[in-house]
Formats: sequence, C-alpha cells, structure tokens
Amino acid sequence: MAERTVTVKSAVGLHARPAAIFTRAAEDSGIPVRITKSGAAPQDASSILGVMTLGVKGGDTVTLYADGPRADEVLDDLADLLSRDLEATAE
Repeated sequence: MAERTVTVKSAVGLHARPAAIFTRAAEDSGIPVRITKSGAAPQDASSILGVMTLGVKGGDTVTLYADGPRADEVLDDLADLLSRDLEATAE
C-alpha cells in the first residue's frame, strides 16, 4: 500500500471548494484512495462528506493511502494538489 503525508496549504483547509476539487481529483484517479488525519478514522477520499467530516484545517497534516496500479503516481498528484492553495485555484 502506498502512503503520502502532506500539509494542507489552503487556509480554509478541506472545506467547500477545496474539498470539492480534491475529492473530484481522487475520484478521477480511478483507484480507491483513503485520507485521514491524526486521531480520525480513514475516509474515502472521493467522498466530499467523508473528507469534510475530518475537519481538516489549513496547516493540518493528512495522510493519503492507495493500493493498486499507479498508486504512487496518484498519491503524488493528490499530495501535490493539497500542497497548493486550492481556494485561490477555485476563484
């Protein structure tokens, strides 16, 4: 299983538009991806409700997990996405 840990750059964390951008990318990856933060149960990264229940704030660290073909590539792309200000991207 591939794993990446990344600090969320968006000041609003994974709420509203940044969460929508992230979950869409996770879904479009074509493989199951899970996301968690310390002390929380892993969630389906393609589920906006699941991601938002984590309560990820800007500056929080999250861990992404995936298994399957292209898992490393997918996690690299998703980690890169989270390391950018997605709120600014959405405007």
